[in-house]
Amino acid sequence: MYNTILLVRSFRKQDRKRLGYGALAASLLITFSFFTVFNPYLGSLPLLSFRLSTWDDQKLFVVNDSSSCLQMVKEIIPINDGSSSQEAVARDAEMVRNNKKLINDDGSSRKTVNGIIIEDSLIVNDTSNSQEIATAADAAAMDEKTELRCNIMGRSEFCEMKGDIRIDGNSSTAFIVSSETDILTAENTSWSIRPYARKEALGEKDFARKWSVKPVTSRLDIARCTRNHSVPAILFSAGGYSGNFFHAFTDIIIPLYSTARTFNREVQFLMTDRKPWWIAKFKTLFEALSRYEIIDIDDRHDVHCFHSLTIGLKGRNNKELSIDSSTSPYSMKDFRKFLRSWYSLKKITAAIIRDGDKRKPRLLIIPRKRSRSFTNVGEIAQLAESLSYQVIVAEPGPDVSGFAKIINSCDVLMGVHGAGLTNIVFLPENAILIQVVPFGMLEWASRASFEDPAKDMNIRYLDYKIKVEESTLIQQYPADHEVLRDPSAIGKQGWVAFRSIYLDKQNVTLDVERFRPTLVKALQLLHQ
Repeated sequence: MYNTILLVRSFRKQDRKRLGYGALAASLLITFSFFTVFNPYLGSLPLLSFRLSTWDDQKLFVVNDSSSCLQMVKEIIPINDGSSSQEAVARDAEMVRNNKKLINDDGSSRKTVNGIIIEDSLIVNDTSNSQEIATAADAAAMDEKTELRCNIMGRSEFCEMKGDIRIDGNSSTAFIVSSETDILTAENTSWSIRPYARKEALGEKDFARKWSVKPVTSRLDIARCTRNHSVPAILFSAGGYSGNFFHAFTDIIIPLYSTARTFNREVQFLMTDRKPWWIAKFKTLFEALSRYEIIDIDDRHDVHCFHSLTIGLKGRNNKELSIDSSTSPYSMKDFRKFLRSWYSLKKITAAIIRDGDKRKPRLLIIPRKRSRSFTNVGEIAQLAESLSYQVIVAEPGPDVSGFAKIINSCDVLMGVHGAGLTNIVFLPENAILIQVVPFGMLEWASRASFEDPAKDMNIRYLDYKIKVEESTLIQQYPADHEVLRDPSAIGKQGWVAFRSIYLDKQNVTLDVERFRPTLVKALQLLHQ
């Protein structure tokens, strides 16, 4: 160390200055030579696959600078919508460079870049086990009439596309043909979607058939059209939990209404995971939304061609049995009016009972046949009749239209928490729902499934939480068993264990005297 200090000091001040300038010039020359010689061999850095957790105040910029100019900038902005999930908004480079906010006429952030619509969308490259973040703004150019927009960030995955679209049921693929090469049509690029509007359940095996969206550059790459269509199409799944009446409405019927209503019946439904009995059950609603017969798109014999296609269903709200009117042109009020029209439901408003009025309000009791059934429905009916109710005891069946008319004729609907209470969609305005909440910390499910949706439907809500003595579980377990003593301990074992006990093994024997004030309260509401 000391020898080095002496060596430096041995140079005069001017010599040291000249030496520094010389070293700087030599460094610049070496750097310039390196990039001149090796630039042809340097490629852009590969896209990094990663998982990222972000907070409300964070922004992420992904930059692809493979040429001398900035080609693409993508900004992911987490949005806290009051739910547990976060969504991301993709914006293109023009917004970042010009520091301009892209506002559509409806107030939403949206821009068309080279014919590609960018709006709240992330596009997933599904060519490996990892997911890669990409965006349609990467596209150099597509046909003027070609559009592709995919949304994978909400509760429901969907893609919207326009152009030369070919649907091959054999490979479960929707091809969108572009005449020019771009990032979207790169080799092996595709996006996978399960067109069922409950994303949190899509990880289950065989839950709903997976479909691919694949841009291609040549019509020679795919099969020729065997059936051409002149109207737009919506491809959706009838798989998943569709056999459950509640899930049929919240996961399929209501989102399908939100997606298809704007086409005024001029739309072709393409159904994957098709169930003939399920189609027959909701035939009235399908005919109300489309004038064309549903196509089984899983049929492997045809290639269907369209100019407009939506895969998956839009409008799936985070709340059950509801429509977010802030993002949809429709509301649950519109949906219920639509149901009344197509099911010919005559009663618009529940009865208003005045003093001295001889009319009796109609109370419908859903007894349930299997689990969570009333064991003393006769006593309940007798109590209600003593309070001047006209009582109907009925169980929903495959005839949706017939049961809808029965429901619509009533002023009060009561039943234990379960899919049968979904029939509130057919109740008249200002009717009353009485939900009997089973034992076992099921308040959260009861609130999310029916209490909150009832308010959006202009239906007044009452509930009755049973005590352990009113549950038939006391006949199956000792008094000190954790099933009776601590339901939360069962909950920690997982949903399957919890459901198998508190939903599948439990029936209800109402304490009619304890239940009386609830029926009295419903009468008071009808007098208001």
